[in-house]
Amino acid sequence: GAAPYQNWNERIFAECYRPNAELGNFERISFNIGPTLHSWMRSYNPETCRLIVTQDRANVARHGVGNAMAQVYNHTILPLATRQDKVTQVAWGIADFVESFGRRPQGMWLPETAVDIETLEVLAEQGIRFTILAPRQAARVRQMGSPEWQDVSGERVDTTIPYSQTLPSGRNIAVYFYDGPIAKA
Repeated sequence: GAAPYQNWNERIFAECYRPNAELGNFERISFNIGPTLHSWMRSYNPETCRLIVTQDRANVARHGVGNAMAQVYNHTILPLATRQDKVTQVAWGIADFVESFGRRPQGMWLPETAVDIETLEVLAEQGIRFTILAPRQAARVRQMGSPEWQDVSGERVDTTIPYSQTLPSGRNIAVYFYDGPIAKA
């Protein structure tokens, strides 16, 4: 449950977004804020939202890229959605991100890291360059720039490097795997 808070938005805000914003961490970590949560945060505590956007912009100024990633508009598990719903969720997520951060996103977080090839195609079609998946989702990987595939078990995938997924359309999308033990801790 969300206790002692009234709802999950308050709890996530109090335990994650506000303290990280106050510490300046959004300049140093990759992150996403779902559109519905971000909308709630803008009403509940606009100063924290300003801090987050300012920290992302500082990273853009320093490195040419921001740390913020887009998220599909609702918390939709995309492999269960129709193709048109996938297109809509990604397009709305991108539009909300542009409105919130003032730039197009390079990456998109997928709820529960749920993915299928069609979802990756939709991301690539809409200009998304990368996504992040769970290490348990890795079976065969190909490092960026390498023609060779290697078999891995999820816990043995190198989470410090990007991988490339060639799609049936011929497009490519980069895939990063989060560090499972750190994420669980």
